[in-house]
Amino acid sequence: MLDFSEHPHRRLNLLTGEWVLVSPHRAKRPWQGKTEEAAIAQRPSYDPHCYLCPGNTRAGGEQNPAYEGTYVFTNDFAALKPDGPTDRVEDGLLRAGGEPGICRVLCFSPDHSLTLPDMTVDAIEQVVKLWRSEYRELGSKDFINHVQIFENKGAIMGCSNPHPHGQIWAQYSVPEEVGRKSARQKKYWQECGRSLLSDYLKQELESGERIVCANDTFVALVPFWAVWPYEAMIIPRRHITDIDQFTREEQRGFAEILKDLTQRFDRVFDTSFPYSSGIHQRPTDGNDHPWWHTHMAFYPPLLRSATVKKFMVGYELFANPQRDITAEMAASTLRRLG
Repeated sequence: MLDFSEHPHRRLNLLTGEWVLVSPHRAKRPWQGKTEEAAIAQRPSYDPHCYLCPGNTRAGGEQNPAYEGTYVFTNDFAALKPDGPTDRVEDGLLRAGGEPGICRVLCFSPDHSLTLPDMTVDAIEQVVKLWRSEYRELGSKDFINHVQIFENKGAIMGCSNPHPHGQIWAQYSVPEEVGRKSARQKKYWQECGRSLLSDYLKQELESGERIVCANDTFVALVPFWAVWPYEAMIIPRRHITDIDQFTREEQRGFAEILKDLTQRFDRVFDTSFPYSSGIHQRPTDGNDHPWWHTHMAFYPPLLRSATVKKFMVGYELFANPQRDITAEMAASTLRRLG
């Protein structure tokens, strides 16, 4: 009999159709291996050299207002431009196409010293409100068919500025990852008449093995198919296709569980836990996409200490992802740190 805690096995990602190899016998406990004390960086509430702090001049030459809450602006060095063509080019086997879009930077707080888990629930709720309004505004544009909200936290994730902020890339086409999730959710909806994540969440709640924390409106868990050591996902209990459908209670609940989960991350290795996080929700191409169930994923890279990072190398680059720490083990660790 297959024992998830003992035997090498593969797990299917329900949302993408991809597989991950799990090798639990290689690391029975997430605390094995080298551990180090991380240097605790003390940052000021205001940094005169930070291009995101209130009143400062940005790298592109524009001056920030003296904002006191959240603040959003169009990225001065955007990867996408709104006035680009959408022409498709075919040259033998080569294919290409223009990709217009809009890139925005969202400052979560005027306080340079904070990160999301350090902020109050009230302040995080203002971030959620900003995400909702930006999704609504950008998604209403004719040439925008997908709105990707994300945050890179920590220098190890390539974040060039420690000021609390995230980004939005809104674009003409639907990206590959979102396309795969759309197809899998649509297929399940057509076959079962229910949301794939609703049924998955029901099964996870019955098991409890991979649940990290929960409130009346949201559940945070380590997905069965997790690739990153302490990967997590936040799923609304109610089947909703995008964050603009949040009720007032859900907006507050989302802010509460964001703080709860990210604080647990910080306690794993007693450090400001780096991660990439992103919200996936229905495309904004004018269709309803009733099969979509919005969710937020967190991909933290830390493996066994505040400085030991998991890299995707070797087999993972040439075959498929692999992990030693099981999803159940990671969830158990995060639950204890509440």
